[in-house]
This record gives sequence, structure tokens and C-alpha cells, in this order.
Amino acid sequence: MTAKAPAPQLAQARRIVIKVGSALLVDGAQAALRADWLRSVCEDIASLKKAGTEVVVVSSGAISLARHQLGLMNRRLRLDEKQALATVGQIGLAQGWSDALAQHGLVAGQLLLTPDDTESRERHLNARATLQTLLDLGCIPVINENDAIATSEIRFGDNDRLGARVAQMIEADCLVLLSDIDGLYTADPRTDPAARHIPVIEQVTDDIMAMGGEPPPGYSSGGMRTKLMAARIANRAGASMVIAAGQAQNPIQKLLDGGLCTWFLPQTDTGSARKRWIGSSLHPKGALVVDAGARNALIVGASLLPAGVTAIDGHFERGDLVLIKDEQGDVLGRGLASYTAQECTKLIGHRSEEMEQLLGYRGRDVLIHRDDLVLDQH
Repeated sequence: MTAKAPAPQLAQARRIVIKVGSALLVDGAQAALRADWLRSVCEDIASLKKAGTEVVVVSSGAISLARHQLGLMNRRLRLDEKQALATVGQIGLAQGWSDALAQHGLVAGQLLLTPDDTESRERHLNARATLQTLLDLGCIPVINENDAIATSEIRFGDNDRLGARVAQMIEADCLVLLSDIDGLYTADPRTDPAARHIPVIEQVTDDIMAMGGEPPPGYSSGGMRTKLMAARIANRAGASMVIAAGQAQNPIQKLLDGGLCTWFLPQTDTGSARKRWIGSSLHPKGALVVDAGARNALIVGASLLPAGVTAIDGHFERGDLVLIKDEQGDVLGRGLASYTAQECTKLIGHRSEEMEQLLGYRGRDVLIHRDDLVLDQH
């Protein structure tokens, strides 16, 4: 950590993603979008565009908006009700952004994503191409999770991590999370008067993650913990991330003017686009448990050999993303499996030269090749 946040990163960014939460966008008392506030955000976006910065918006608010429209504010929603409300609220949400951006001569383009659109390499590349074309045409992409079709098992569940995945997808320089709090504190400032604001985080360690606590109850599915998870994804992809208060009008301009916030610094070695995609994945299909020797070999850049694997967890196919864990259960990294879980079970503990005989055919000599492997930083 350092003493002063590197605010110039935002002013100098070539491409940024701005995530807006439903609590900022939807006025609970008026049961409608906060139109004046939304116009001020679009004014900030227009200023960024004029300065040559490309902007992508990730916007929550569809379900929250429909709650008010349909009078369902005060009870817990079933999954099918959330999916139905998403179809209702998304119309008004998209129209609100379109109208507010149009006042500055900007065109909005709506894109709804599910985790499969970022986890599947082919769909990831297709979504990236669509976003790139929208940006090339001068549009402002407005993205939300496709809640109408996503089940509880295949949801991002929060737009913080969706924003981070989008930032990784389009190789953004910065992810801005507009929130109801002006950054990360050593403890919850609402309950602990001794909590200290942290202006800069150089790396999201496990100790930093512990400061995030648990997500708060209510309509929002986020919380500080999901923002820290988003920081890990964005930073690993080479993007900086900032958490800033968004309640006031023109929140981006206030951030540019030096408003209180917390910056999360990008990792310097961002690797290839393929490795950034692997490192940012949210839904691994299984895990390989490795011994101390394999762990040490991975750290110095080796591929994962079957001899160093002690256990297999989950059901995965060749090419699926899996976690790599040590024998204490800590995640060391993630990679693309060269073999199915069933085949890996036959191979673990054996030398590479035995693999052909065990499987009945000749394949790769490793369970995960180093080109398909990304280690976590602790």
C-alpha cells in the first residue's frame, strides 16, 4: 500500500468500464430511475468520449426497477420471479440509458451476457468482437447480466465481477465501480469508528479479502467482497480498478478531480489474452490436487505432470478449466485440462512415459501444459 492514489490512471485511460449499481440508479422512494443523476453520469461519459476515451457501461437495475413497477418491493423473490422481473425492468433500464446518452449525441448499444458468454472461449471471442465493433462505431455499450435466462447455478450474481470480466474481455485500462462507499476500509466504517480508509491496494491478498466481509442483505447482490473479487480479476488482466462513491451527481468528474477512493493496481505481467481469460474464469469444472514437489515445479514455470497429482475432484472434459490446489486445499492456480477427469484418475501418480499404455492412445505428456496454466499470486 502507498499513501496516495494514482488518480492520473483514469484521466490517461484509453478504454474504461464503468459499473453502476442498482442502488445508485433506482430511486426507491420514487419507484423510478434517478433521471437527473443518470443524465449527469452520461454527461461525464460524453466528456470522456470527447477526450478520446472509449467507455463501456455495466449497469444493474432491471430487477430493482421492475420490483417497483410491479409492486413487489417487500418480499423475497423466487428465481422464476426474478427472471420475469428482469424482462420487465430491462426495457425501462435500456431506454433510460439510451435517452440520457442521446442528449449528448451518443448512441447506446445493449448487450446481455451470461457467465457462459465469458467462460466459453468461442462465445467469449464472439462477445469481444461485438463489443469492439460497437466501440469502433462510436457507440456506448450498456451491458447487464441476462437474468431472464440465467439460473442460480450459472449466474455471475453480481455486476462487479461481470464488470471485471468485461474489462478483461476488451482489454480495458481501468474498471470504475461506482458504489455507496468511497473505497475500502480496514473495517466497516458504519459500525467501527476506528476504521481507516485505504487509498491504494497493490495486491489483493487473502488479508485484503478478509476486509470485505460478507455481502449485505437487501436488493443488491454485491457488497465489498464481490468488489474485491472483481479487483483480483481486473488486476490479473492488467487493468487498474477503483472503488468510488457514486451517490452525487457527476461522480466520474468528481473522481477525476481527486475525490476519495481506493485504487487497486494492475499486475505488471499480464500475459497473453488467452492466459488473461484463463486467469479470470469464474466457474471451474473441477480440481487437481498436487503434492509439494509439483507445487514447486509449477512456481518455476513447469507444466503439470501426472506424477505430481494426488487427487481429482469434479467431472470435467478435455479442454475444461480446472483449479490446481495443494494438499491443504489452497488454490494455486487454474488451467485447461489436457484429459477428462476419468482419464486423469487413471494417470495420477504415474510417470509421463506410462501414459500411452494406461490410456491406450498417445496424447499430451502433461495434464496441464504451462501455456494453458495461470498461477494465482498470494
